[in-house]
Amino acid sequence: MAADALLWACLAVPAVGADRIGLNEPRSLWQELAGLAVLALAAALHRVRPLLAFLAVAALGLTASPSLFTVSYGPALAVFALLLGARGGGRGGPVAFAGIAVVGTVRILVRDVDPAPEWLVLLGTLLFAGCFPWLIGRYWHQRVALVSSALARAEQLEREQRIVADRARLRERARIAQDMHDSLGHELSLLALRAGALQLDPELGERQRAAAAELRGAAADATDRLREIIGLLREAGEPAPLVPAGETVEALVTRAEASGLDVRLHTEGEPDEALRERTVHRVVQEALTNAVKYAPGAAVAVEVVREDAGTLVSVTDEGAPGPPPQGEDGTGLVGLRERVLDEGGTFQAGEHGDGFRVRAWLPVESAAHRDAGQPASQVMIGMSRRTWVPFAVAGVAGVLLVAGTFAWYAYSKTHSVLSPAAYARLEIGASETEVEKVLPEREVADPPDDRAPAPPAGADCRSYRASGRLFVSVEHFRLCFEDGRLVAKDMVPAAGKDRE
Repeated sequence: MAADALLWACLAVPAVGADRIGLNEPRSLWQELAGLAVLALAAALHRVRPLLAFLAVAALGLTASPSLFTVSYGPALAVFALLLGARGGGRGGPVAFAGIAVVGTVRILVRDVDPAPEWLVLLGTLLFAGCFPWLIGRYWHQRVALVSSALARAEQLEREQRIVADRARLRERARIAQDMHDSLGHELSLLALRAGALQLDPELGERQRAAAAELRGAAADATDRLREIIGLLREAGEPAPLVPAGETVEALVTRAEASGLDVRLHTEGEPDEALRERTVHRVVQEALTNAVKYAPGAAVAVEVVREDAGTLVSVTDEGAPGPPPQGEDGTGLVGLRERVLDEGGTFQAGEHGDGFRVRAWLPVESAAHRDAGQPASQVMIGMSRRTWVPFAVAGVAGVLLVAGTFAWYAYSKTHSVLSPAAYARLEIGASETEVEKVLPEREVADPPDDRAPAPPAGADCRSYRASGRLFVSVEHFRLCFEDGRLVAKDMVPAAGKDRE
């Protein structure tokens, strides 16, 4: 492909140009051509085998330098590490980096040089030309995947929009149905209670009592038909809606008592939080409705205890034994159970003695529990920060490593310099003790033996830099001692220059 050919051409420029301007040790023509061939192979494979392409370039760099740092192949190493991350090489990347570090360390150890600076250079090169580009590629890959997922999600939401609208209409229908059951059912029960009281009034005639009995029966039948209709309208499992505020529990009990219900109210504590008070009102209202319907004439005790931990609601009637299983089949009690459980509380409804009891507990933290969490925006910011933590840690570690490597490199190079004037004053045959007086603290750890003449047999040779310049090839001085005397002194030219 044209793009791959262009990539190879761009990476070939530093591979060839570094030798021409003397930034690398001189290499033969076949070595340069072999390097260009490996780069061409990596450029051809990076789309289908990104890990193999990266390893090929890494092997090329290790062949040229045990520390992996080369001007010729360093840019190619970073580019193919970036492409490895962008192609989704999540598992192969760390394994490849570890393998390169091991191979480079072995190569450094087998050389007869000081391993510390070269090992630091290896780690620094692997970090900045391998790990960092790979992380950037991984971030790029994940971002593209996230955008694609977001677009797919948006299309899915558009398809579900009509379903959501239908769902909202069903919820509204269920809310209306539940309100009808709670409000009209309660009023019809009180109406039946009043009609029952009229039926038992001794001052009325038989005709009026019969009319009151018909009215009571009609109210009971209307309540039953209302429950049947609500059962058809109400969606199973739908949470109970809110009861409109405006009537307190005390007012509700007073109105029921005025209708002829024998009801006693006991309260403790002050009302708090409108949402919970509406739930308390719902519990009391539904329990009184069931008491009127299933235990007419029985005394009812209502207890509302408000504490710091929550609110306890209990409604107990003293009706005839064995009341119908209201807690199982009653639509109102089913809705109450769902509402109380949604509030984080507990709900009980069942036989109690000769009557029936409805009991609910609403904890204080329930109403605000669902909104007590961290805002979604802050959660997303925290996730974003956690996403960038590895980059920050790696960046700090990389800066420290590079700073330490540079400091060690500068120290070792500048403290191994033998000035040309001091070198010129040294004479063959001088004692080693006299010569050491003018020598620097350190000798060169990696002398350019390939450019130096053959040393005298059996002599101990030491090399020193002729200049303190960094990051360039400089001349070196080699001094050879034998039996405590200076037996040879040679000047080794810089890379790319002929020896005089």
